[in-house]
Amino acid sequence: MQVTVLGAGSMGHGIAQVSAMAGYDVVLRDIEEELVADGLEGIRQNLRGGVDRGKVSEDEMEATLERIEGMTDLTAAVDNAELVIEAVPEDMGLKKDVLSEVESNTDSETVIGSNTSSLSVTEMASTLESPERVIGLHFFNPPHLMDLVEIVIAEQTDARTEEFAVDYVREIGKEDVVIRDSAGFATSRLGLVTGLEAIRMVEEGVASPADIDEAMKLGYGYPMGPIELGDHVGLDVRLHIAEHLREELGERFKPPQVLRRKVRAGKLGKKSGEGFYIWEDGERVGTSGDRGGDER
Repeated sequence: MQVTVLGAGSMGHGIAQVSAMAGYDVVLRDIEEELVADGLEGIRQNLRGGVDRGKVSEDEMEATLERIEGMTDLTAAVDNAELVIEAVPEDMGLKKDVLSEVESNTDSETVIGSNTSSLSVTEMASTLESPERVIGLHFFNPPHLMDLVEIVIAEQTDARTEEFAVDYVREIGKEDVVIRDSAGFATSRLGLVTGLEAIRMVEEGVASPADIDEAMKLGYGYPMGPIELGDHVGLDVRLHIAEHLREELGERFKPPQVLRRKVRAGKLGKKSGEGFYIWEDGERVGTSGDRGGDER
């Protein structure tokens, strides 16, 4: 089976990697050659890290890389694909355009998945002539390490598509939860509540980001604290999801001002080198000097 992943960023190349490691032929597509090359290099680095930790053999690494082809031509990328997963930025208009283009270049049996973390899969599907083959496949970052995939059932999704998606998720070694399409699904909605409240605590001077994160790890068994997780996901992504859920579900999702200020300043977290923490070469090395307070 061929799996095509559209978008070679951290989520896209991670999804491509886990699909290839499960034995699928994979096409990783993005709009520029440089983006594709960066995605392929990201996969190589992930696999090399697995080899260094004794989790992946040299043979497994090479076999996985041989199964992945990168390209920029969407029509060629989706040709012969049984599953296409979009992992483009969280913009409804963009996702609708991408899904429509996929539909125009695939047959009616091809399943179309969206890796959206909060947008309505039902709305995306509504633009297609065959919306029953659209489903949400919400992977978690980083996909090669996180076990969960949230399968989101749109109003139009048929039983064949749901069964196909569940089989795929289990075949790549992930754990599935099936959610009916609603704002924020289950995980983004619950995770964001914790993340926003943690940021408010920093803004109010209750505790430092590091102490809040440590409390949640030691007290509640979180593998990563909610503020550090925000830096990993991207504070711009956190803000975008919060604004969307505020519109859909009300004022309890109103973003803290310190979150808005950091995004405006380009302090987006790990990907920019600074968010609530300072990052160097992908490692957390300190805490940002911005501790919150009222926006001026």
